[in-house]
Amino acid sequence: MPRLRSLSWRATGLIGHDASISCHAFDNRRRLPYAAPVPVLDLLDLPAACPPNTAWLGLDLGEQTIGVAASDTSRMIASPLELIRKVKFNQDAERLIKLMNGRNVSGLVIGLPMNMDGTEGPRAQSCRAFARNLDRIRPTNVAFWDERLSTSAVERFLIEDLDLSRKRRAGVVDRTAAAWILQGALDRVRDQATWV
Repeated sequence: MPRLRSLSWRATGLIGHDASISCHAFDNRRRLPYAAPVPVLDLLDLPAACPPNTAWLGLDLGEQTIGVAASDTSRMIASPLELIRKVKFNQDAERLIKLMNGRNVSGLVIGLPMNMDGTEGPRAQSCRAFARNLDRIRPTNVAFWDERLSTSAVERFLIEDLDLSRKRRAGVVDRTAAAWILQGALDRVRDQATWV
């Protein structure tokens, strides 16, 4: 049985770390809205929760766009798929759900933008909120993958190896970052399977 984690404020480690975004039990001045916990799988438990021969999607959630990548059904290779320009959550979710249904997707790997010191900031909380809101519309298996420096690594690759101009990179970088995130997660799962 896969181990489930809950996305509560205590589980994210925010209690007592940053007073500007945390809520102590006896602090009546600042109350955070209650959010039902979203079941999040540990990345290594995601394969057991997903049916065989189904694909996974990788998401790079930006402020204005969502980079989407898809794996093959054997979960060996990640490929850039699409760039969704954010409008409203329901429209973004509708497009994402169409992609999920059309590709027989059983799991999502969402890039989690951690701070360099390993803590979670506002962008990481935004990614967790996105997963929580998407789960209300279409329940699915979700795992997070640390995406620190993924966009800068992809930018460096596009500049140095492919020699793309800034204008051409703009439309490619988020999709490619999503593929980078998903490929990293697929490699981690595959490496763990070979060590067991």
